[in-house]
Amino acid sequence: MNSIHIQIPSLSENIRMIESFIDNAKERFHLEDDIYGNIMIAVTEAVNNAIKHGNSGDKSKNVSLMLTIDNSILSFKIEDEGKGFDYHNLPDPTAPENLDKPGGRGIFLMKHLSDDVTFLHGGKIVQIDFYV
Repeated sequence: MNSIHIQIPSLSENIRMIESFIDNAKERFHLEDDIYGNIMIAVTEAVNNAIKHGNSGDKSKNVSLMLTIDNSILSFKIEDEGKGFDYHNLPDPTAPENLDKPGGRGIFLMKHLSDDVTFLHGGKIVQIDFYV
């Protein structure tokens, strides 16, 4: 099993470091362009959620991202230092009453761009899997 890890303070501008991390993973693991695009959107969305919602933008709290590859599964774990959230009762962003709401699309995007999304430790960890 192969893994790499990065930890960033909860600042939106640190998303650039996550993008570089994903670029490096693309080179290291020879990822195809189509899956690379899905990974970039899904993982940066998860990290943004961890910064904004999980850690409430508190720069003294960190977001950690771990990438593992095992048996053709590329797995990203995004962990924040927040209280977690109720991922069982998420509003459907495609429902007519939610179309004009700015939030709520992140997890929807993650689920549609990846092969599997799992929430662990009460929502403090999001695992996003891609089959490669």
